Amino acid sequence: MVKIAVIEGFSGGNANGGEAVFRNLVWAVERVNQRGGVKTAEGVRRLALERYDSKGQTEEALSALRSAIDDGARFILQGNSSAVAAAIIDAINKHNEREPGRRVLFLNYSAVDPILTNEKCSYWHFRFDAHADMRMTALMSVLKEDRALKSVYLLGQDYSFGQAVLREARRQLGALRPDVQIVGDELHPLLRVKDFSPYATKIKASGADAVITGNFSNDLTLLVKAAREVGFDGKFYTFYGNALGAPAALGEAGVGKVLAVADWLPNVAAAQSEAFYQAFRQRYPKPADDYVHMRMQLMIEALAQAIDRAGSVEAGAVAPQLERASVSFFGQGGSMRAADHQFQQSLVVGVMDRQGTPGVKFDVEGSGYGFRVVKTIAPAQAEMPQSCKMVRPS
Repeated sequence: MVKIAVIEGFSGGNANGGEAVFRNLVWAVERVNQRGGVKTAEGVRRLALERYDSKGQTEEALSALRSAIDDGARFILQGNSSAVAAAIIDAINKHNEREPGRRVLFLNYSAVDPILTNEKCSYWHFRFDAHADMRMTALMSVLKEDRALKSVYLLGQDYSFGQAVLREARRQLGALRPDVQIVGDELHPLLRVKDFSPYATKIKASGADAVITGNFSNDLTLLVKAAREVGFDGKFYTFYGNALGAPAALGEAGVGKVLAVADWLPNVAAAQSEAFYQAFRQRYPKPADDYVHMRMQLMIEALAQAIDRAGSVEAGAVAPQLERASVSFFGQGGSMRAADHQFQQSLVVGVMDRQGTPGVKFDVEGSGYGFRVVKTIAPAQAEMPQSCKMVRPS
């Protein structure tokens, strides 16, 4: 067996996000094993996915990393916190230098602080999600065309990712829409706010036409719910407004008002895409489990491809294959950029609408609302410059 460890917050404020990740990874690993597993010089081996609960805390994640390595895992998966990801990168760099016989690779599926593939880039780290600046650029490609927009409120979580989102929002607004006034610019504690009414009240009082936020999990759901309750009638330009309870929390008030950027959405107009989504829903039929990530499927496919090409599960052998990975799955695909280990793939922007309206065949989590794709950004358009100075093992 090839042990793969997923280190994630399966308890704590983002437990629902951790469980959503795990469902996606289980499904991806099952698919590889159903076709026989991965090919190595010692023969065909199956993948074994093991979970370690970080409780959403950095120190717990580092403890879990040590346990996973001691348990024989050579591939570490994590994503639902850029702060945790940064700590894992540092820990793996030190471990791999100290113990070359037990080196590990870090596959990141959703920690999107741009610094992780720029200043903090590592030969042992591979990111499969578009980073925050890439996501913001996709959102701005829609926002810049909204001529009715005169003012925005920036709100984010007070840690590296949330700070990066607002920093890039300010930069891009200045470059693309200098006529838009920023009437609020605020950070709040990560996954600790239970009542967003004070924030929602300030947003409404500011007169903002829209909110730009990278918030996720309860920090997004509670925010949009509070905004609805105080009567805020503006738009939400979000990174994660398409799932984990946000559409249901907004209901009818979100129609035409909530936009989300993603690597893929269920209503992408392609037969193969629909088949992919239907296959996921067959595996996980409960509406509450309806959160599928194309990038996580591509990540596991890329790992399997790299192991096959290396004929080994040793990190030093797999890494050079993974940094040239190119994968395609149900009509979607992407490739790893070797210079910084940032996966390059298409992005889409969707707007919330009622299920059954043109372009919205599928809803989200049984809410009756889904996301109609309004913009598709090809990989070449989504790609951004990088400042990584990759240190490769000698």
